[in-house]
Amino acid sequence: MAELKTRPTELDVDAYLHSLSSSQKQADALELAALFSRVTQYKARLWGTSIIGYGAYRYRNHSGEHEWLMTGFAARSKNLTLYIMQGFTNFESELSSLGKHKCAKSCLYINKLKDIDMLKLEHLLRRVVDDMHQRYSCYAL
Repeated sequence: MAELKTRPTELDVDAYLHSLSSSQKQADALELAALFSRVTQYKARLWGTSIIGYGAYRYRNHSGEHEWLMTGFAARSKNLTLYIMQGFTNFESELSSLGKHKCAKSCLYINKLKDIDMLKLEHLLRRVVDDMHQRYSCYAL
């Protein structure tokens, strides 16, 4: 089985969040951490050195079976990256009213939280988590 490079660690999530150099990025990341914890009901884990993940699931692809975060986010230098593992096909109505954002295959990019409607983001995240639980056997780490 091929091993993924990014795996859950024992690093301190709060220490990481408080170490972010930009005060705006730190405030946004702390707000996202509270939102993800509330919605997912999973404890945050640092995956690799910069991805804050909530829950996990197993999946199989051409290179084998893998464990990956159910959902999470990263506070990157250019934006906040939210991980929506199943993609966005079933969430178009939520995205249309979210506010300023961009999407890639399974990443939702937001420059800063003040650019979006936080109630809409919470609604989207609740749908994402429900959908992941319906598709996979998600679990806490």
